[in-house]
Amino acid sequence: MKNKQMDLVLFITTLLLLAIGVTMVLSASAPYALNTYGDSYYFAKDQLIYAIVGIVIMLIISNIDYRVYKRFGLIALIGGIGVLLLVFIPGLGVTRNNATRWINIGVQIQTSEITKIAVIVFFASLLSQKKYEEKIKHSYKFFLSCLAILGIIMLILLKQPHMSAAVVILGISMVIIFAAGCNLKYIISLVPVAIAGLLGLIIMSPYRLDRLKYWLDPWQDFKGEGWQLAQSLMAIGSGGVFGLGLGKSKQKYMYLPEQQNDFIFAVICEELGFFGALLVISLFAIFVWRGVLISIKCKDKFGSYMAIGITTMIGLQAIFNIAVVTGTIPVTGISLPFFSYGGSSLLILLASTGVLLNISKNCSK
Repeated sequence: MKNKQMDLVLFITTLLLLAIGVTMVLSASAPYALNTYGDSYYFAKDQLIYAIVGIVIMLIISNIDYRVYKRFGLIALIGGIGVLLLVFIPGLGVTRNNATRWINIGVQIQTSEITKIAVIVFFASLLSQKKYEEKIKHSYKFFLSCLAILGIIMLILLKQPHMSAAVVILGISMVIIFAAGCNLKYIISLVPVAIAGLLGLIIMSPYRLDRLKYWLDPWQDFKGEGWQLAQSLMAIGSGGVFGLGLGKSKQKYMYLPEQQNDFIFAVICEELGFFGALLVISLFAIFVWRGVLISIKCKDKFGSYMAIGITTMIGLQAIFNIAVVTGTIPVTGISLPFFSYGGSSLLILLASTGVLLNISKNCSK
């Protein structure tokens, strides 16, 4: 690959998201950190360290030819499935809030984050091979075989349970498959199956039915199941147009659960207001725009599919998280990329962005 310049707009956008993210982790987590650990900076210090390490990793990976990953497609898939199963090993898996999604190897890792990247590498590698280019366009049988692979991953994730990760991985895969030229009617044929499956899960799982009920009206059980969403909406509403000011959130004082994690966007809205939230959303929009452009301009199909997969992963997570926090969709556990507290997740996000930056060096001008 010739030594071309990376996409500077994407690089600067990533740094801005990261800088605002670390700042908001400090602001959102301070009361909880002080109350629980006796140190207001407990979470912020970790997040800052991981951010710095992540930037170094991103820059290193941005100089590694992305095409080396193509040969590891099948290995990535096997590894991605294998790491999901590790959470079921006693002593290794970590359970929180009735969900077993993490492993503890000195640091806690949410295994689905690794699986997302593995799925992107696998499908990008598979569908960029000449022998499969026509099959994905004209063979419904081949399309179903791709779904069968995804089905295995979905079942493991639902067993954890981690429905939001299952939806994101399915979304990423469908975007890559569509970008590869899959007949649109094949993908549309999944819609009734997906709806039936979702309804089945809701009916068979009372807690999901309750979650749906309290999403529609969190105030009916304000001090119980509706507490988290109600507090999030109160935080967003109290922020108004200009916000209460950085550090001046009231809901973060032990009212809003997961304020430095899944619900950090509510604190952003409360402290920075409508314009602060709009800035964050705009930065994510710019990230997605640059990612799509990189995918379109990339000279080879593997790089194109990798770029659109990584872009979709980050874009979908941002959309779903903001939708959950604003009550647009039912509450589910999904982090806001570059913002939610979590070292391993942040490192994976920045490493993925490094791959995207390297792909941008191979784009036609």
